[in-house]
Amino acid sequence: MSIVAVKVLSTVNAPYGTTLSAEQLASKISDPASALSFDPSVFSFFSEVDEKLQISFLDEMHVDPTIASELARKFSTLAGYPLPLARAA
Repeated sequence: MSIVAVKVLSTVNAPYGTTLSAEQLASKISDPASALSFDPSVFSFFSEVDEKLQISFLDEMHVDPTIASELARKFSTLAGYPLPLARAA
């Protein structure tokens, strides 16, 4: 596992006691249903992981940045405050 994945997963998994793999998290970040269920792991990714690390993770996991940005905008609306990737293209 890469250092990027380790850093992201430690931030996302620890607060919720989850054990998501990098692949599972990448899948959730690509799924619009994550916003509908207000998935805490995805919200943690968008709100607690440094923006540069988010971008590195998306690149490493081959997640379409446009899809991730759209999902970040949905989470931003639900949370009521701006999230870094919500501003991305």
